[in-house]
Amino acid sequence: MQYNVTVIGSGPGGYVAAIRCAQLGFKTALIEKYDTLGGTCLNVGCIPSKALLDSTEHFHNAAHNFKEHGIEINEPKANIGQMIKRKAGVVKANVDGIAFLMKKNKIEVHTGVGSFVDKNTIKITGKDGEKTITTEKVIIATGSKPTALPFAAFDKKRIISSTEALELKEIPKHLIVIGGGVIGMELGSVYARIGAKVSVVEFMDNLIPTMDLSLGKELMKVTKKLGMEFYLGHKVTSVENKGKEVIVKAEPKNGGAAIELKGDYCLVSVGRRPYTDGLGLEKIGIELDKGKIPVDDHLKTKVDNVYAIGDVVRGAMLAHKAEEEGVLVAEQLAGQKPHINYNLIPGVVYTWPEVASVGFTEEQLKADGRAYKAGNFPYKALGRARASMDLDGFVKILADKNTDEILGVHIIGARAADMIAAGVTAMEFRASAEDIARTSHAHPTYMEAVKEACLAATANRPIHM
Repeated sequence: MQYNVTVIGSGPGGYVAAIRCAQLGFKTALIEKYDTLGGTCLNVGCIPSKALLDSTEHFHNAAHNFKEHGIEINEPKANIGQMIKRKAGVVKANVDGIAFLMKKNKIEVHTGVGSFVDKNTIKITGKDGEKTITTEKVIIATGSKPTALPFAAFDKKRIISSTEALELKEIPKHLIVIGGGVIGMELGSVYARIGAKVSVVEFMDNLIPTMDLSLGKELMKVTKKLGMEFYLGHKVTSVENKGKEVIVKAEPKNGGAAIELKGDYCLVSVGRRPYTDGLGLEKIGIELDKGKIPVDDHLKTKVDNVYAIGDVVRGAMLAHKAEEEGVLVAEQLAGQKPHINYNLIPGVVYTWPEVASVGFTEEQLKADGRAYKAGNFPYKALGRARASMDLDGFVKILADKNTDEILGVHIIGARAADMIAAGVTAMEFRASAEDIARTSHAHPTYMEAVKEACLAATANRPIHM
């Protein structure tokens, strides 16, 4: 079988690249090693975790907020089995949707492990044996896998990754989370909401350390209300499965007494590694750089017809970043000249309140010596937030001190994940804080906090604070 473009990996980067290639008239093949399409994101990542986050937030509201709203019910009980079942239904609907899109766009799907024979020939090894296809161009989109600690491999029973954390058959009595980044905080909050004791051990001195530090500080403050405990600035030295108990030992990186935590599950969420196993890259002369596939600014590898996108290349490991790169490569192959501004790829944490950020952090601007001004506005001063009882959080706007151009938007609060799109749009068009401040925002909405923060940044004149 001969194709114009073959995509290896069907996650958000891969399937989006395949669809865009097909739209542009290329005969396209998609290779996926698993029986279902969608990769980590749809099967064991973004989508199922959001399903559980939503279910547990409903439970939390029923247990703690319904009475204030005048809704009287018997004490709710968390049915983890039903939550997992609903999550599976959400995943199936999304996965089936991707399969439909493949058929709609006449993309031929091959199930099995794809590996290079040479730069134009791919061997596919599946349940029914081996076959080979030939192709003019190849897009590698094989994603990433959770990183284990060198002294504590995943046993998938007590020492678990995010994959197993999405399939637990019981609510943990004490969940120990190693890593206070996005995945650790999201899944930690899932189980804290339904009654688990959750302890988070983080090596850095701040939660979600890649984002603006003010966001991590606020996130810790609000998640402590769920009963979550935090050990920041601690280095884990050992993780031991004792059968029905996990013992985690850690010591402060700046000195002090070591700690020992005992729980029934330990979630290791210290990052992810690019997944290139079985690709046969050595057969086409591609050598990895710290586990990643080296690419140029056009996402082309050293082999002239082979491209790579998403988690296997440099940059943030985000589904929407992979999607943009998939589109970029497809359109370049069609002779177009697309672009991506990597500084404007937003990051989101789907706790409640949500956290969302785009552009430069305050720490980056200080390190660069760039003159800037900051405007903040708290949710508690927002009419919409008072109506919904979502008073935690704030919006921070960073703008150039001289030109007033918006340099960063940082939000922690209700619906931050959706609101950040407005920040991305504003920055794509190089809007000033004054531009947004003079744009009418519907009342009452959460987005008014963005307008007020822009007012604070541009002339220190917020209306409602």
